[in-house]
Order: sequence, then C-alpha cells, then structure tokens
Amino acid sequence: MKDHLELDAEEMVAAGEPRRAADLHARQRFGNVGVIHEETREAWGSLWLERFEHDVRFGFRVLCRSPVFSIVAVVCLALGIGAHAAVLSWTEGIVRHPFPLVRDQDELVAVVGTAKGASGYDEMSWPDFMDLARGTSAFSSFFVSKITGATLTGGDRAESLVGQLVTANYFEALGVRPILGRGFLPNEDVGQGAHPVTVISYRLWQDRFAGNPRVVGSTIRYNGVPHTIIGVTPEGFLGTFVGYAMQFWTPASQQAVFDPSGYKLEDRTARWIEGFARLKSGVGIATGQAQIDAAARRLAAEFPDADRGRGVRVLSLQENPFDNAKTLKPMLRVGSLVAILVLAIVCANIANLLLVRALARRSELSVRRALGASRARLTRQLVTEGLILAIVGTAAGLFLAYLSRNVLGLFFAPRGGASLVFAADFNARVLTTTIAIGLGSTLIFALAPAIHMTRLDLASAIRAAATSAVSGSPGHLRAALVVVQVCLSVLLLTSTGLVVTSLERLLAADPGFATTNVVTTGVNLFAAGYDTARVHRFQDELLQRTRAIGGVSSVALARSLPFSTRPYDNGQIMIDGYQPSKDEQPTADNNAISPDYFHTLGIALLSGRDFTTADAETSAPVAIVSLALAQRYWPNDSPIGRRLRSRGSWMRIVGVVADMKYRSLTESPGMLFYVPLTQRRSPAVNIFLRTSSNAVAFGLAPAVVSAMHAIDPNVSPYEILTLREQVNRWTSAQRILVTLLGIFSTVALFLAVIGLYGTIAYMVSQNTRELGLRMALGAKPAQLLALVMSSGMRMTLVGVLVGVAVALGTTRLLGDLLFEVSPRDPTILVGVSVVMAVAAGCACLIPAWRASRLDPARALRV
Repeated sequence: MKDHLELDAEEMVAAGEPRRAADLHARQRFGNVGVIHEETREAWGSLWLERFEHDVRFGFRVLCRSPVFSIVAVVCLALGIGAHAAVLSWTEGIVRHPFPLVRDQDELVAVVGTAKGASGYDEMSWPDFMDLARGTSAFSSFFVSKITGATLTGGDRAESLVGQLVTANYFEALGVRPILGRGFLPNEDVGQGAHPVTVISYRLWQDRFAGNPRVVGSTIRYNGVPHTIIGVTPEGFLGTFVGYAMQFWTPASQQAVFDPSGYKLEDRTARWIEGFARLKSGVGIATGQAQIDAAARRLAAEFPDADRGRGVRVLSLQENPFDNAKTLKPMLRVGSLVAILVLAIVCANIANLLLVRALARRSELSVRRALGASRARLTRQLVTEGLILAIVGTAAGLFLAYLSRNVLGLFFAPRGGASLVFAADFNARVLTTTIAIGLGSTLIFALAPAIHMTRLDLASAIRAAATSAVSGSPGHLRAALVVVQVCLSVLLLTSTGLVVTSLERLLAADPGFATTNVVTTGVNLFAAGYDTARVHRFQDELLQRTRAIGGVSSVALARSLPFSTRPYDNGQIMIDGYQPSKDEQPTADNNAISPDYFHTLGIALLSGRDFTTADAETSAPVAIVSLALAQRYWPNDSPIGRRLRSRGSWMRIVGVVADMKYRSLTESPGMLFYVPLTQRRSPAVNIFLRTSSNAVAFGLAPAVVSAMHAIDPNVSPYEILTLREQVNRWTSAQRILVTLLGIFSTVALFLAVIGLYGTIAYMVSQNTRELGLRMALGAKPAQLLALVMSSGMRMTLVGVLVGVAVALGTTRLLGDLLFEVSPRDPTILVGVSVVMAVAAGCACLIPAWRASRLDPARALRV
C-alpha cells in the first residue's frame, strides 16, 4: 500500500501538482488505509489467529480476575476427567494390553480346557497341548506359561521368588528379546531336569546382582537346585500372569524342581498348564477355534481314557480365566460407567457455573454488543474461556490419573511374600481419548450458556444492568442442569448402597467352615530340600509342638488352603458301580488332610467317621466325600463303604462331610473328597490352629514361628493370618468398587448440592424486589422461607424421581458384583431418596433463610 501511494503521488507531482497536495490527494483517492489493511489481513486468513490469540489472552485475564470460580471449575473438571482417565488406563493396562512390552497382543489368545458337564474352564495337560500345536495351522506359535514359586538360596540371604515355567519358544512368541544373554533354545523344554537354565527379570538383576553385566553364565539356586543364568529381560517386562511381576523364567523341563507332585510332562491326565497361542496375521478366533475343535476330537478318540468328554476353547486375552485380572474386570466395567456419570455431573455443574458467570457479566456483554460486537464474536469469546478451563482441567485430570496408576495394587495384600501389581497403561489411545472427551464435553457444556447469553435482548439487558433484573433469565436451563445432577447423583448413591449392602452380606456369608478363632500358615519343605522321610518327621513333630501351644484347642494339616491362589488338586475319578455316559469324564477336587481337620475348621461330619492315626501309609486307602459328591453319585443311598478311584488307587469311603466353599463365597458347592495326608504326603502343607478366642489367635504368630524353628531354624513359615483375613482377601474387587463408588458418590452429591445452592441463591438475588414487595404486602418470613425452599425442593423431587426410575432400569448392570441383594432393593432406593432430599434441603436453606431476613424497604430500592 505504501508503494502504491508513493507511485500515485509521484505521477501527480510529475503532472505539476505540489508534493504535499499530491500525497494528500493520493491518500484521498486510495481510501481508508486502516480499513483496507484489516480487510487485506482478513482476506489473507491470518486475522482469525490474531483474534484467537486476543481471545485467549482476554480469557486468561477474565479467569484470573475470578480465582475462586476458576479454581472450583478446574478442580471439578480435574476430578471428572481424572476419574475417567484413571479407569480407562486401568482397563488398558489390565484387560486390553495386560502384558507390557509384548508385541501385537491382539493376536494372542488363551487356550483352555473344558469338561462336559462342568462349568468354567480347566488347565490342560502338556501332551495334549503339544498335540494341538502340531495339529493346527491357524496359529503361528503355541506357548505355555505356568506361574510357580521358588526359594532363592545362596548369597547373604534366602528369599521367595515368583516365576514361570515356560516353553522354549516363550520369548520368541512374545517378541521380547533379553537385554543380556539369550532366551531359551529349541528343545530346552524337553527332558526331565535336562536344562537347568533360567532367564531373570531386570528387577531381580538389579536387586540381587546389582546390575552386574557379567551375570550371564553365573549360577543361581532355586529350591536348592543350581540354575545357570542365560539372560536378563528388559526393564518393564512383567511376564504373562496379570497381577504378578515375574522374577524368573525357566523351561518346562524343570517342572519337577518346582512342583512337589512330580514330573508331569509325560502325563496326559495331569492338567496343570496355562496355554497361549498367537494367531497368524488375518486369522480370526473362529477359524482357530474350528481347527482346535477338530484336533480336540481327534485327541478324545485317540486317548479316550484321558480325553473323553473334554474340549478346548480359544479365548481372547480379555477372557483369560487364569490370572488375577478376572477379579477386577467386573469392577472395571462398572467403574467405566460410573466415571462417565461423574463426568456428566461435572459438565452439568460447569455449565451452571459458566451460566452464572455469564449472567454476572451481562452488563459487559451488553455494552460490547452495543459497540458493535457480533453474537458470533461474543460466543467465540465465551467458548474460548471454556476451552481454557477444559485444557487446564484436562491436564490436571491426566496428572491425577497418572498419580493413581498403581493405586489398585494397594488394595491387595501381598501373597506369598510377593506384592500384586495392577499397573495402568497410559498409551496413545488413553491420552487421545481423554483429551477428546475432556475438551469435547467441556466445550459442549460451555457452548450452551454462551449461545444463551448472546441471545439476550439488548435493550432489556441494558435495563437489567441498571436494575439488577434480567429478562430472558435462563431459569429453565439452570433448573434442567440441577435436575440432571440430582438424577445422576441418585443413580450413583443407589449403586453405592447396593454394592455396600452386597459386600456386607458377602462378608457375612457362611463359607462352610469356621473363619473365627482359626489361624493358618504354611511351610514348603520341598523348597527347603527335604526328602520324604524328613517331611514325615517334620510334619509329625510340628503337630505335636503346636498342640502344646497355650490356647490352642486343636491342630490340623492340609495340602490345600481355602481361598488361596494354589488350586485344589483336580483329577479324574471312577465310582464303583457308576457307569458314566459316553462323553462323561467324572472329575472331582481333592485335598489331603490330617486327623482333626474337620473339627479344627468346624466342618460338620454328617455320617461315618473322621480320619484317625490308624489311617497310616500302609493301611487300606480311605476317603471322605463331600455332601455334593455323595448326592451326585449316590443320590438315594449312603456312600459309606462304597469305593472311589483316584490316581489309579481304589479308596474305601468312610465318611460324608458338609459342603464348603473353597474358591469364592459365591460359588455353588463343588464335588470334593478328602484323603489322609499320611496316605498322600505333600512336602508343602498348611497348618490350621483352632484357639479359644480371636484375641488368642491374633497373638499366636510368635509361638508358631518358634515351634517351627525349634524343629529346623532354616525353615520359614508363610504369612500367618486368620481364616477370616484369608477369606476377606477374596472380596478385594468388591472393596475396590465400594471405595471408588464412595468417592464418586460423595463428589456427585457435593456437586449436586453446590449446583442446587447456586441456583436457589441466584434466584433469590434476582427476585429480591419481588420478595421485598411480598413482605411489604404482609407476607411473613416463614412464608418466604417456604416459598424459596419449595422452589429448590421441586427441582430435587423431579431429579430424585427421574434418578430412581433410571436406577431401576440400570443397576442390574452391576451383575456379579451383587450378592444376595436385589438391584431394585426398595430400602436402598428410599434411603437414597431421603439422603438426597436432606442434602438438597440443606442446600436450599441458606438462601431461603436470607430471603426471609430481607428488609422490605431496602429490597424495594434494589
């Protein structure tokens, strides 16, 4: 423009016009330079950026001038968005991608066994799994991982480790390369004890070997057996059992070193492995399942004694039944829904706050409209302020979620000396989804009040600025937002009430054995290097010494502990005189116990007799069956004196005992039989001590440790705890959900009360003149109090009714998390309604009391 003006002026000067006049005439002919400059900039497309920058700066200044409003809004957003991000990251880390550093986890599937007539899934035998790998083509690899424990000896201290028995192709199938050394070579998983090698975790390498780069080739002793370290896994790799951070891996050829029940790799009836497979690229689970079914049928035909009535299922990793994640999946599903509800409540509250703030700025907005600002310009400015809040709130929410990434593990007590790990995964999907939800939801709720305010009638708004009254008041919008908050709060409070009630009833449920006055612990003599003769002597002396402890009324040993990670032994059985159907393969769980086991655990002996010391190793094999097993195979007869075969040995049934729950409090009674520990010795046993009171039980730990150390000071017991504590650990998912729902419900109730209070307070301030006029005409303070209270309670009543209706239709989604409580429990619904009404009444009371205290003269002058 400058060159153009100079050129035009030069032409006029050349034509004989004076220079000053030529410059003036050139400017006059060109027009308004400022306007043309703005139009040019707008045409070039850069003006919007400058306006946006101006809006952002102005928005920051406006928000900084109201720090209370800004802090409240950011805190609300951080809570809502943080809750959503935390649940989403936990779902990613526990369910969708449970194995850190493992490539292409969407291609991985779990391969589990099934049995006709039995619910749930089962482990598989090693020979069956290897035959499946050879008989299918839809998979690029099959691999095994079986969690195990070991005692690490040598050096300056002994410690318990958690590791996995795996196939030789384990690391190759996962796509994980050791950072030092190598993985396992082909065929290192073949041959009993033939390849005592191990790969250790990065953490064990750091803790035990101080990160020594020459650790490869050194020796480490598991259960007293030397293993050569051949590799170190990368930092962050946890293995393939969700919940535990594995510390070592060793080939399956070493299975007998870690399993006192003996070598199982050649036993087709020993079902102990947890199998996985990787689908070939582009192959679906249905195709893999079809090939697996065909292979399973071939196995059933070829090995009828072992595989009759058995099948194999291919499951996605999200459905894998053999890890700790299964206890958290229902909680995560409910948690996701709750997080969405909380975010909706937060957005409604933010919309209310923005609306109040916009109303407070109506004079400013009216003046700007009067000076020529367009509605779009004002809407953009208000939305920009919402965007700033959304960005800050989203960043704060992500930070809160990141801080809580390891919180879930804190709800689980250590098991066997190892802490459970349930880490969140903050991957790109979590970040993008959270940012999109945070910005999108906030902008949507910020847009509604922005549009509403820019539609104010200009003349009325200017008059309102002078009289403190406003036309077009957004009362209906604010009331609707309050109703939404109350409705969602009722839904959350109802869910909390249902889960809390369910947890109380679950804890009060009878597992079929005594949970009070009984202390338990365990000892693994196999890991301590005991032979069979030493095991017998140790266990017999342990019984004698612990019986002599003061306050102990009875003592018993058992191989399996109820409600523990170590499953009860399960195997095929034969019933004398019972002919199974063509596809039926009878199976039952079993436990090896000492005399007094039923008395110590308070399990009723229904008929027959208990085991005695006469049931020795050389005596005729005997068994005691549970009521469920007796009713299944002898529905109209007594099983006493009948025979049952297990592990190739016929046993005479000498008693029937009451059913007990040993996996979860919600399970149906399972078929279980007991054998004398003397006839089926186990080097790893649990000891149970019954005392006269819980006080005695809680103080028993030092005496039990002393009794063990008096026999052998090198033997250490497992964790010592009461059976009540042992059972309570199995309710961790419900406890986590109760905690989360409690936090979310409190936040929701608080936001709903704040929203209701703000609405009523604003209504009172806007109707001061009317209230003053009513008082001047004779209205009593109590009448004004009731008038204001009724306005708030009407909104509350509508919200409660809608919330109860929604709760009646949706609380059934809590599903398995409810125990002996109806999703439509009327007591809880009424109680929640009362709580909500009381909270709303408190929220309305303050502005109503202020209204009743108005001075009519001053109110009419407003």
